[in-house]
Amino acid sequence: MVNAKEVLTVGMILFAVINIIGSVPVIISLKKKVGHIQSEKASIVSVIIMIAFLFIGEEILNIIGIDVNSFAVAGSFVIFFISLEMVLGISLYKDETPETASIIPIAFPLIAGAGTLTTLLSLRAEFHVVNIIIAIIVNMLFVYLVLKFSGKIERILGTAGIGVVRKVFGVVLMAIAVKLFESNVQELF
Repeated sequence: MVNAKEVLTVGMILFAVINIIGSVPVIISLKKKVGHIQSEKASIVSVIIMIAFLFIGEEILNIIGIDVNSFAVAGSFVIFFISLEMVLGISLYKDETPETASIIPIAFPLIAGAGTLTTLLSLRAEFHVVNIIIAIIVNMLFVYLVLKFSGKIERILGTAGIGVVRKVFGVVLMAIAVKLFESNVQELF
């Protein structure tokens, strides 16, 4: 059941959560520290992680006795805190800077991190899987282009432009978190 509206909605949600434009400063600093970033490899591994988690994530939840709606409510809190970081320019979670820009710091946790994986399971509660997979692939094509051309993007947008994009997507993400909470919390009671 491919639905263009669902693909677009899920695509925008994932775009906001992944926030690859907002991550350009992180990508550039990694590139300066370690040299070349393997754009193709990071993008492919990210797709594999996300699609695998989309399918086995719910099974894992079932094994430990948690339904998707409960996970979606918990995920809405994670997404809300990510949006707070983006809008307020604060860091609620700090991770150590990696020594190399390989699969680990780029594919996970930068692209397919906790927020993205939580969002995927939350989205599964509301959208068809095929539309989520299409949205993942479209987003990863965009992520690949951003990774490949991060230096040019930095020059075009500038520091102020990247900051504005990050804040705008933070507000969008905050609204998504509220909607996700509202639509799933009703199913719990």
